[in-house]
Amino acid sequence: MPNDYYVREEKIVEKTEIEKEMDLIKTIIKTREDLKAANRNFEYAKDDLVDYYTYQIKANQAKLDYLIKIAKVKGIEIDMISDLKFSLWDEEDVS
Repeated sequence: MPNDYYVREEKIVEKTEIEKEMDLIKTIIKTREDLKAANRNFEYAKDDLVDYYTYQIKANQAKLDYLIKIAKVKGIEIDMISDLKFSLWDEEDVS
């Protein structure tokens, strides 16, 4: 039976609103760090890498703008994101 390969054995568990907000904050932090890295790398880029890092910067900035817009709609303040930055990364290292 061809559909046997698509049967899920575990029930899919929906995330709570708090978990969704924490994921959003983590994504904002990661995107901001990616943007910083792309900007640093752009400073030393040569030839075709200039175009690559230009696109990386534009893509990460657009993503960050979108994520911050979502965070504002949900009532998440940027100060909360800054405060949680280091504690979230520590939790991931332990897991």
